[in-house]
Amino acid sequence: MKEIKLAKTAGFCFGVNRAVDMLYKMVADGEKACTLGPIIHNPQVIDDLKSKGVDIIDDPCSADDDTTVVIRTHGVERQVKEKIEKAGRRFCDATCPFVKKIHKIVDENSDSNTAVLIAGDENHPEVKGIMSYSNGETYVFINSQKLEDFIENSDILSKEKIIVVAQTTFSIKEWENCLKKIKKHYTNAIIFDTICNATNERQTEALMLSGECDAMIIVGGRQSSNTAKLKAVCEPNCPTYLIETADELSQYDFSSFNCVGITAGASTPAGIIKEVLSTMSEILNEQEKEINETAVQAQTEEVQVAAQPAKSIDEMDFSEALEESLKNMSTDQKVCGIVTAISPSEIQVDIGRKQTGYVPADEYSADPTADPMKELKVGDEINLIIMKTNDQEGTIMLSKKRYDAQGAWDKMIAAQESEEILEGTVTDVIKGGVIVVTNGVRVFVPASLATASRGDSLEDLLKTKVKFKVIDVNRQRRRAVGSIRAVLKDERKAKEEAFWAAAEEGQTYNGVVKSLTNYGAFVDIGGVDGMVHISELSWKRIKHPSDVLAVGQEISVFVKALDKENKKISLGYKKAEDNPWEILRRDYPVDTVVESEVVGLTTFGAFATVIPGIDGLIHISQIANQHIKHPGDVLKVGDKVTAKITAIDFEKSRVSLSIRALLPEAEEVAVEEAVAEEAPAEEVAAEEAAE
Repeated sequence: MKEIKLAKTAGFCFGVNRAVDMLYKMVADGEKACTLGPIIHNPQVIDDLKSKGVDIIDDPCSADDDTTVVIRTHGVERQVKEKIEKAGRRFCDATCPFVKKIHKIVDENSDSNTAVLIAGDENHPEVKGIMSYSNGETYVFINSQKLEDFIENSDILSKEKIIVVAQTTFSIKEWENCLKKIKKHYTNAIIFDTICNATNERQTEALMLSGECDAMIIVGGRQSSNTAKLKAVCEPNCPTYLIETADELSQYDFSSFNCVGITAGASTPAGIIKEVLSTMSEILNEQEKEINETAVQAQTEEVQVAAQPAKSIDEMDFSEALEESLKNMSTDQKVCGIVTAISPSEIQVDIGRKQTGYVPADEYSADPTADPMKELKVGDEINLIIMKTNDQEGTIMLSKKRYDAQGAWDKMIAAQESEEILEGTVTDVIKGGVIVVTNGVRVFVPASLATASRGDSLEDLLKTKVKFKVIDVNRQRRRAVGSIRAVLKDERKAKEEAFWAAAEEGQTYNGVVKSLTNYGAFVDIGGVDGMVHISELSWKRIKHPSDVLAVGQEISVFVKALDKENKKISLGYKKAEDNPWEILRRDYPVDTVVESEVVGLTTFGAFATVIPGIDGLIHISQIANQHIKHPGDVLKVGDKVTAKITAIDFEKSRVSLSIRALLPEAEEVAVEEAVAEEAPAEEVAAEEAAE
């Protein structure tokens, strides 16, 4: 028995229903009205209102004086509304209350030093309206990838405040992906979850319904954002068709579907949904009646054949015997056909019956890139399944794609029993997991079983080949569940055993940075994680490991220490040859002249950078060729100076510099007095410099 399931949330949402009722009431009361832009994204409603005298205008000032301007549900820009009020036009604001709420949030929480991030379509009227209420810099991203591009190429961390809102009909799945990136990069962001509750419920129900049904019908305007989101939600689970009216149903073949789900966008009136539901019922009833008639006809033929005296095998020739054996064939029966002709639209085959066998082009393969004209030739044998027999026209419709799928399901069951590792491609990321396609079979992998760690991004798996194990198969409902993590776990365990069997201190590995903490970085070195302490990341002092490394970066490390009992690995990253003191020893001997930058001032002198990682002391007596009371009288932090290395103490890690050694000599008396005054302080200065 064929079944239709209608979503409870299908049709007008609160905001749309409010706006449409408001407009129809004005018309019923004899009030002249026009809408500033389409009241909603549904061509049938727009046409009906137009027939009742409601025109659509682009400029509020173009309306007649006796006509009320109705602002659409998506809202308008702040300046447009101000223009209407300033012109003294009669208007009625039908903006959805949820959209108005976003306007208020953005207006009250933004100023000139605020960055406003909006998740949505920048060309959509609702988003344009939201942008106009921002008092700071505004950025719009339509998906997580665009957000990632923005994060990489923009610097908004200098802003005192970052606020984030979303278009009311924004995809829930995309919103969740975007929030992960925002929370990771902008820890000070204030996030407002402004996706309409009705949108949330509608998308959630559509997702569940598409998992229960063999096909989904989405009813709504093709320009509607929330209708497009519904289609995107359902497509990964089953064939999905977007229609605006019931008339479009006739172009699709639903004969192979036992259960069809129907939902509708927020701008779809109840009348259209009811018409679609009625038409769909008629189509399915006709198809079921046709199937039943075919079955009755087949049974009648069987009775007639049974009433006739049967021929013995000896009395039949081969062709008669073959025909006899095929008379009782029904749909879903497997046969072998010989290709007799190939065209872009179908493949003609001979399966040993009087009827002409044909395979429609879309029933050839689950791979959309497969081309039968290139892959087949006349005379080839192909395995097929009978889909439909039409005795009146003398044709049999067959499917190679479904034969392959049945074989694939046999392999699925066998793979589950044997725990065989299969390989497939991740084609979709959906709410709750990913879809992996292997041999034409769609396998659902829950998010908890899709990656090695729960925090890993599912988006990174899209369009990649993965290995997985089948953990559950429901052949009757054509549902399979797999686990990528099970394979990753086995592979990691094997790598761990191999590592600990061969690991020794001093060995070098190429690894990938997995995570950063305040005290160091964890690095995957091929199945095991080791830690590089922050002190081992750089020869110079750093505040955080992120000053040197980034998550996902490939680096070369070496084993400093192994704790095989507790399975802990201490890694080193900085290299001996990069030690700035070794570089100084090799390239900067005493008497070398260097260009330095002053980085600090004290009462006894100034500190200046010799090379990155090493600062030297310019004693107050070596700053100028005349007496000065304080280094700040001559120098300030950030000054670029030319100095000479006068002494290096590698044991105590000290470098002495002199500007005076490169200056023309001043009067000897003045210099001697200065040196005499400062000499007692030199030992103290040296000790302080070391500190």
